[in-house]
Amino acid sequence: MIIFQYDKTFEGLLTSLFEAYYLKTFPDKLSDEQECLTLFEDELITIVTDSSKAARVWRSLEKKLSHAALTMVSSCWLADGYPNVDELLFRYLRKAIDAPVSTELNFGDMDVLQLSKVYKQVRYERMRVMQFLRFQKAADGTYFAVFEPLHNVLPLAIDHFRDRFADQKWFIYDMQRQYGYYYDLKEVRQITVTEKGIPLLTGFLDDATMAEDERLFQQLWKTYFKAIAIKERANPRKHRQDMPVRYWKYLIEKQQ
Repeated sequence: MIIFQYDKTFEGLLTSLFEAYYLKTFPDKLSDEQECLTLFEDELITIVTDSSKAARVWRSLEKKLSHAALTMVSSCWLADGYPNVDELLFRYLRKAIDAPVSTELNFGDMDVLQLSKVYKQVRYERMRVMQFLRFQKAADGTYFAVFEPLHNVLPLAIDHFRDRFADQKWFIYDMQRQYGYYYDLKEVRQITVTEKGIPLLTGFLDDATMAEDERLFQQLWKTYFKAIAIKERANPRKHRQDMPVRYWKYLIEKQQ
């Protein structure tokens, strides 16, 4: 068995692809640098991430794949909960490079079919972030929101929030992956918080950090949410289908 050991970054994956063609040796398995391997592996090759090599591979892929396919590849890299998604991407990209004609719509190929399914789930989660993210106004005027997406989709949704809320400062935080994005009216920056206060522990602003009028607006939103509901047409099953329970934790209208 041939194992490529790399740093589990997207650039590292592209570098691995470059080295595979350069060495004319293709891995049976991709491994994390920290992963403990057995003593009897056939061959272990350590890949050192090289941005220039990764860029060369990406330029080659731009000639072989459509923009939609490249978007799918970069989005699926952010998928969580799928074992060995990097190996799936490696096989897909290798086939794209080697095939004389496009393989993008060859759903008879299990790798193409599986990657399209992963992409569908990632796109779905991105849409849910945009639908169910709820901002709270902090005392300093910054709008604060937290979320726990199934996949690491905040990088895919940030452009939407920057365009939609370009006239206000905001901070969106991924509670599961412990990082977020802050917009200061000029640029968006990725931020990792080491010392967490109550908002980043509970997902909600407390009295010390909340704007004076925020609690009033939250109450108005809850009242509106209840008022538009028609009791005679209540359908809890359909409601949970349209607004899955796993999102309720940070929805203002679902708090007592």
